[in-house]
Amino acid sequence: MIMKENHKEEQSLGYGERLKEMTAVLHKYGVTRGVTPEKLRLILEELGPTYIKLGQIMSMHSDILPRRYCDELMRLRSDVSPMSFAEVTEVIENSYGCAWTEVFASMEQKPLGSASIAQVHRAVLRDGDQVVVKVQRKGIYETMARDIGLLRKAVRLLPPMSIKGVVDLDMVLDELWSVTREEINFLTEASNMEEFTRRNQDVAYVAVPRLYQEYTATHVLVMEYIDGFSLDDREGLLAQGYDLKEIGTKLVDHYIKQVMDDGFFHADPHTGNIRIRDGKIVWIDMGMMGRLSERDRQLIGRAIQGVAAGDVSMIQEVVMALGEFKKTPDPSHLYEGIRELLAKYGTADMGSIDVAELMMSLMEVMKENGIVMPHGLTMLARGLTHMEGILADIAPDTNMVQIASAHMAGYFFRNLDWKKEMKSGAKSLYRSLHKAVTIPALVTDILNGYLKGQMRLHMDLHASPALERLLLRLIRNLVMGIWVMALLIGSSILCTTDMQPKIWGIPAIGAMGYLMAFAIAMFVFLRRLFSRKK
Repeated sequence: MIMKENHKEEQSLGYGERLKEMTAVLHKYGVTRGVTPEKLRLILEELGPTYIKLGQIMSMHSDILPRRYCDELMRLRSDVSPMSFAEVTEVIENSYGCAWTEVFASMEQKPLGSASIAQVHRAVLRDGDQVVVKVQRKGIYETMARDIGLLRKAVRLLPPMSIKGVVDLDMVLDELWSVTREEINFLTEASNMEEFTRRNQDVAYVAVPRLYQEYTATHVLVMEYIDGFSLDDREGLLAQGYDLKEIGTKLVDHYIKQVMDDGFFHADPHTGNIRIRDGKIVWIDMGMMGRLSERDRQLIGRAIQGVAAGDVSMIQEVVMALGEFKKTPDPSHLYEGIRELLAKYGTADMGSIDVAELMMSLMEVMKENGIVMPHGLTMLARGLTHMEGILADIAPDTNMVQIASAHMAGYFFRNLDWKKEMKSGAKSLYRSLHKAVTIPALVTDILNGYLKGQMRLHMDLHASPALERLLLRLIRNLVMGIWVMALLIGSSILCTTDMQPKIWGIPAIGAMGYLMAFAIAMFVFLRRLFSRKK
């Protein structure tokens, strides 16, 4: 209830009053003692719809935000107190420049849904078409701009040993503001709908609501009303004779098609944004879409191939090519992180790799090494997680990995440019042969330079603790062995002389050498004996 009351007050609060309110909420939850994932979610819920939206966007950034925070933020409630019908009509009339009744024959006052940025009403156009009207909240752009500015100030209140110490919050806020501005502009969503329709017009089992471009503006979007069944309505789907496994298979196959074939995919594929109507999967709400370049898609494929082949170097090359660096990564630390990832996935073949879990694990490795994943890939990782959740609900026996890997295998085959690959291979072979011819001369030059003191060799060696202990023990035993050998040889030479004084008929120094050699040998033997027992 606090969340609903806050939205009504939010628009009337000035800059100073809102800052005071935010500060009070932060003090209430004791942010100076640290911010746990649950505490962060509760703070965002109490601060109102603007912050709920920010939290939902933050939940997709597992590359820069700890995973436990992302998982908690996914629990944020998306339903908020709706605008009054008078506010709705005011936004519509300001956008159209005329009375709303000149465009719509009727409109239901109770919204179908109310979210942080907009709410949706069912309506009928003057020509009788059944439509849905998406209306942006009044003043939401100004409200969010003000609140993000205040958030930047509030970040300074966080102590070093809180969430501030593990993530660059300024970078998060920059990203959130960029994404939010895109989602606030309904013309962008309209363009997304048109592009999605164009890319999927040949897919028989996929549909997109018709967009009424002539009635769409920056703050108002009008589209076809979609009834049908929600994906979580198992009983309704089964009653109409739908095969849930078939729905799940087609849903996954089409999502992979969006990602790998088009590079343009739905970034928020939860059950509320997908409906089943007339035997087709209908995708709605295109406000948040992800994009991947051809290069990104090829690199994703190489990463998966690298995992299947157990090739650490290939994965490391992909990570270095994909990422943006907050600091210079330590190659040895990155190599070790990828090696541990391969220990988990490297024994699996291509058809059994869990792509969603693999991407999340890979992002964890990148985050530990100060490497930021491109925004499109963070959206993809979260989208794949949503898809797995949908399958678990409607068709738990459907194997997402097998469907995805089969589609991706087809993608690699269809998109493989054999002429280009052969040309590239021929060039690589020529370069390798050319370099191989020069190797003896290069080695000669290096050795001559070293012998003349004109060259220095710098090496940075890294070893595991176990290997370090082994090398240390070997070197210690080798040194002791040399000591024993030196003492024995030296004492034997002294024994051939008449050096005085003598003990047991031999020079005293020689006798002491023998005793020392014997003591060292016994020390090594006993140390080895007791270490075996341990």
